[in-house]
Amino acid sequence: MKINIARVLPSPARPAVMEALRFLLVFALAMAAFAALGSIPAHGEDPQIASRRAAERTDFTNDEIREGFFKIAFGAELQLGKPAGRVRKFNEPVRIFVESASGPDRRGGLAKVVADIRARINHLDIAVTNDRRDANFVVRLVSERKVKATIRALYGNDKAKKIQKALNPECLSGIGKDERFHIRRAEVILPIDAGDFTFYDCAYEEMLQALGVINDDASVPWTMFNDDVQMGFFDVYDQYLLNILYDPRIKAGMTRDEVDAVLPEILSSARTWVQDINPPQRAESGDRPVSRN
Repeated sequence: MKINIARVLPSPARPAVMEALRFLLVFALAMAAFAALGSIPAHGEDPQIASRRAAERTDFTNDEIREGFFKIAFGAELQLGKPAGRVRKFNEPVRIFVESASGPDRRGGLAKVVADIRARINHLDIAVTNDRRDANFVVRLVSERKVKATIRALYGNDKAKKIQKALNPECLSGIGKDERFHIRRAEVILPIDAGDFTFYDCAYEEMLQALGVINDDASVPWTMFNDDVQMGFFDVYDQYLLNILYDPRIKAGMTRDEVDAVLPEILSSARTWVQDINPPQRAESGDRPVSRN
């Protein structure tokens, strides 16, 4: 947002006018800051996203958050190898390189998604890079009709067939981890010409899953990591899950029991952070007591 003040009224005899100008300037700066975070897009929000944001549930018990974390952070939507049963996460700065095909230019929209993720997950260093050599996370922006071909090119014909049969994806994320369950690389495929809602819904879900919450679970109704739920924005419930995952007390390779032992304190920290980063009307759960239910 560009703010131009064409003329300043110098006379001290008009305090009401000066106060009004100061209010408008502060308000405009606040709106620009919110737009930069992705909370109020400068170009206006997609109506489907706005309606879902308005209806979003934000009040969750500790048990509801705990249940979602264990179901989504420890599983995998499509298991191509031996089940991990352990935490997977980046333990280094995440640098994202974007490959963009011809068609609608979604690079600006993706940059806003990355900025929003960075603003809402504490202890996560994530940014876009223009140098592929610095990247450990690659996003491929392709047309809808090229999604299947891109999956085949990345994973080979056999794995692509399994992916297609199990998921029939319109967008996709994948991770590569080392023996200590540190994520060392991530790949995301997003459609650029499927419309604004589908693009942002895919972008948030796949970008976040590639950070380590790789499972989808239909029994958790409040998360975007559920094939029956479409959001298009970074909802409060999933902010809890990602802030638990990237708390420094959660280490890659931890088991469920190890996570459960430290989760009460981490939940308290996550509640404080999520409450502070969201507008007051979306932070209803901050006054709940922390307990291991």
